[in-house]
Amino acid sequence: MTFLPEEKQQIAKDVLRRNTKYTDLHFYQKADAIFQLTYIFCKRFLPKYGDRTVDQMVQAARSSKQNIVEGIEDGNTSTEMELKLLNVARGSLRELREDYEDFVHTRGLTCWDNAHPRYNSMLKFCRANNKAECYLPYANKWTAEEFCNTLLTLCHITDKMMCSYLKVLEKRFVEQGGIKERMHAARTGYRQAQDDLLERLKTENEQLKAEVQRLKAELERRGLEERGSTWCFSNPRLSRHPSSPRYSSYPRLSRYPSSPRYPSYPSHSNYSKPRSYPRKFIPKLCFPTNLRNFAPRKLGYNNE
Repeated sequence: MTFLPEEKQQIAKDVLRRNTKYTDLHFYQKADAIFQLTYIFCKRFLPKYGDRTVDQMVQAARSSKQNIVEGIEDGNTSTEMELKLLNVARGSLRELREDYEDFVHTRGLTCWDNAHPRYNSMLKFCRANNKAECYLPYANKWTAEEFCNTLLTLCHITDKMMCSYLKVLEKRFVEQGGIKERMHAARTGYRQAQDDLLERLKTENEQLKAEVQRLKAELERRGLEERGSTWCFSNPRLSRHPSSPRYSSYPRLSRYPSSPRYPSYPSHSNYSKPRSYPRKFIPKLCFPTNLRNFAPRKLGYNNE
């Protein structure tokens, strides 16, 4: 069975869901900025050796970014896997945020809130900028307090974005279902299209058969009419065409009717006059005069 290109494109689109490229997602861009800033923070404010916090913070920031990538890519075929990996990314981000809060509390630093004079400007800056290039010029200039509050704000904003994205995925899953449901729907639609096409072809076939029978009957009827109108007449003096004005009554018809190949009336386009031979070439049968001998006379072209 063959289908139109539009039907094939519709079937393929229903099976595989086309997600947005992960590098275009704002929460991924912020997660990447958090990872790069965390690496610089650990390098500047934490000891290189003897403190496991460095590895934990770097790995938590990296895990958040990498799980976003894996979840978005797996979401093309499995919504369940995408939801799980994005939740893992949120968990890693929450772990990193807890490490920054512990650093602020253990070092006696101030955690900025709405009452802080620099809080609104910092919040506005973090909301407007997503990529790491916007933050790297200040990474080596911020103090530990400024660094921690900026990273905490980025972690909160990223987590909020991911929660909104998860709600969108939930709504999409309720409306469209998972990969198995989409595959079943696509296969069912394909088979339904096949059945519809088969029924349509059967109906057309029956209609064509009926039309062929009607045309055959029409041809037979016209053939009988034409055959009845082309009888040849036995009287050579009368015109051989039935519509001749010399035809006065019903003449006696000849034994064999004319055919389209060898017509018996001169008006036909294929009519050819019988060939006439010279008299001397016509053979003569000479019968014996003396029947007692039962001996035939000579048969030839001369009267001997």
